[in-house]
Amino acid sequence: MGSISRRSFLKSTGTLAVCAAGARLRARSLRLPIGLQLYSVRNELPKDFAGTLAQVQSAGYGVVEAAGFYDRTAGEFRHAMDSARLRCVSAHYSLSVLETQLDQSISYCQALGLEYIVCSSSDGMHRDPAAKGPKTLDDWRWIASEFNRVGERVNAAGMTFGVHNHTPEFAVIDGLLIYDELLRLTDPKLVFFEMDCGWVYAAGHNPADYLTREPQRFPLLHVKDMVTGANGQMHSTEMGRGVAHYAEVMRAARGMKYYFIEQEEFDMDPMEALGIDAKYMEQLRV
Repeated sequence: MGSISRRSFLKSTGTLAVCAAGARLRARSLRLPIGLQLYSVRNELPKDFAGTLAQVQSAGYGVVEAAGFYDRTAGEFRHAMDSARLRCVSAHYSLSVLETQLDQSISYCQALGLEYIVCSSSDGMHRDPAAKGPKTLDDWRWIASEFNRVGERVNAAGMTFGVHNHTPEFAVIDGLLIYDELLRLTDPKLVFFEMDCGWVYAAGHNPADYLTREPQRFPLLHVKDMVTGANGQMHSTEMGRGVAHYAEVMRAARGMKYYFIEQEEFDMDPMEALGIDAKYMEQLRV
């Protein structure tokens, strides 16, 4: 290596220092309310609905996504949210419910003032109602067409329809990755995708790859961290304690409007864990 003058050295190291300082200044918080998918407190809500919602708000959450309404009317549910100073912006329904109770579901969500209706799962759904077992490629293509149909109805009612994933959507059938097929076959004007980043990691993929490629198709995200359990399976854990890299994910999520923390399993008090999750996202810099 050739010699380097003192001036050149100071110039180069000074430039590096300025770049490093600029990178620190550019790092920012998400500037979005911290959201919670209420499935995380599914065991607590039936015991003390109002009290649990109050604890959710106290833990740092401002918006929520519903996963069931606990036998409450839309007016009762909305009043409980208002009393807890929470804003419910989205709700989950299984595809089987959307197939059989779409009108009722739309009316309920309109009364709540929701922005989004999301299909939580298509488990057990086949093109032929009598079919059993794993879905075929034709089943998934039929499901994509049903997503378009439901999306058209939901959009006409003034809301937006989306699709949430687990790991089956990342199966490969006849050389085709199902998630890619669902993205290809659904109309972007009718159907968005709520990526559950934890399950994408569990399926062996990187959420940032999809978010970078088609950011506008992902206005909602589920954020959860995953860790490998003693049984070799991936399990939900507190944010920051597993395999997920959310700074990278959130940098790629340029079309994101809301995100919802979802922790499905706990080895400590759930509210303590959800407090850890909220603090992680509050402190995350992207």
